[in-house]
Parts: sequence; C-alpha cells; structure tokens
Amino acid sequence: MHQSVQNLAKIKHTDSGNFFLLAGPCVIEDEKMAFPIAEKILELSNKLQIPFIFKASYKKANRSRLDSFMGIGDEKALNILKEISDTYDIPVVTDIHTAEEAKLAARYVDVLQIPAFLCRQTELLIAAGETGKVVNVKKGQFVSGDSMQFAVDKVRSTGNENVWLTERGSMFGYGDLVVDYRNIPAMQKSGVPVVLDITHSLQQPNQTSGVTGGRPDLIETIGIAGIATGVDGIFLETHPNPAVAKSDGANMLRLDLLENLLNHLVALRKVVQSF
Repeated sequence: MHQSVQNLAKIKHTDSGNFFLLAGPCVIEDEKMAFPIAEKILELSNKLQIPFIFKASYKKANRSRLDSFMGIGDEKALNILKEISDTYDIPVVTDIHTAEEAKLAARYVDVLQIPAFLCRQTELLIAAGETGKVVNVKKGQFVSGDSMQFAVDKVRSTGNENVWLTERGSMFGYGDLVVDYRNIPAMQKSGVPVVLDITHSLQQPNQTSGVTGGRPDLIETIGIAGIATGVDGIFLETHPNPAVAKSDGANMLRLDLLENLLNHLVALRKVVQSF
C-alpha cells in the first residue's frame, strides 16, 4: 500500500492487501445522523480488514439549485467530523471549495478532498498542499486521466507528496457520465494512489428538475470493474435511506447493501492479486 495511505493517522489494516475505502454520507445533515453510519462502516471494514476513512462534506457549495441544502454551519459540521474521528479512532475526509477553506478544514480532518469541478484551481490545490494534509483530487468530468498529472504537480510544488487522484466519470452529453477505465492506469503513472468513486460515477446531472439523478443499481458493476482494473481505493457514499438524503440521494448506496458489496469487492481483489 502507498506510503501516503500507510502514514495516515488512525488508519487500520494497511497490511491486509485490500483496497482502502473512503465512505460515508454525502453531507453532514444534523448532529446525530453521521455517527451510526460511521459505526456501521467501521464494523464492516474491521470484519473484512479494509483500511477505512470516513467521508462526509461539511458543506455543499456546488449545488444545482439555489434552494438545495448546503449544510448546517461550517464549524458545527467540522466539529461533528472531528468527534467521529475521535470517537471511532478513524481518519476523516471532507471536501473544500476555496483556498480559504483549506486551513479551516485542515484543523479538523485528515484528508482534504478537491471536488471534480475544481481540479484545475491552482490556488485551491496549492492551499490544500500547504496544509501538509493528504489531498485527494477528483478528476474533472472534462479532463483526461493523463492531464491530472498537472494537478499532482501543483500539490507537490508545496513540498507535499501526499496526493491521491480519484476517477469519477466523464461527461457523456449533457445528462450522463461514463467511466473510462483507461484513466486508472494513466493516473497511476503519476506515482500516486488512484481511487474510483463508484457512486458519483453513476450520476445523471443536468436534469430539468435541477436535482441530479443516478443509477445506484449499477454501483456493484462499476466497483467490480474498478477492482479488476487495479484501483488502489474505492470511494462511495451511503445512507440508511437515500430517498430522504439531503444531497445526492439518487446515486447513493443504501447502507444495508454495503456489506454484500464489500464482500464481493474483497473477494475479487484477492483473485486479481493472484494474477
């Protein structure tokens, strides 16, 4: 496993040979919703020996509609993430959207994530790198895997070598995404771990309703293909009841389906490693 994953504070099972997992709800919705999700994923990750990083956005700045839920307040949500990390002894990751947010979020979380739409924002990437935290840059829906080398270069220019890249699909027309699995080995050439986002890759954006659609029935299909291609990590969003989630419910995995999915991905990982 890559050194940047092994060195992450509170990470477990790094010698298991498994992929690492970034998983949790899309956004912190209230004070209590995230704790049971973190506890359930932790239980499964310990059972299957999967290195686990809890994921939740402390706010959602890139929403389609003006009336979309954005968050419960920055400090309040970040404190919840810190409490989850302390309570369950696990690392946490959250999105940032501006250079100013980098220093703020870095006080509470272990991994700073750059949303796909912002993967070329030089000031944001440099600010994230300067915190010294792991920086996970999501590949823009509009760029190739090869071109993500430039995002890696921007973070590394700060002296920070702890960079990950995440594939999350490419735009196909106006209302769909496709995953080009050639991007995984292309991004691995940068010498960084590559993650596959198996829930956002199934989004159907730009709906006339202003609410993004999705195909959660294909989450396992995308995940299996990613493991077979050799991804280092898996990213997914999960919720006990995606139908009532305040963000990205249309493409999230129902929490009670997670165990079966992880069992399949772990089993396939062992097969792939035997080649």
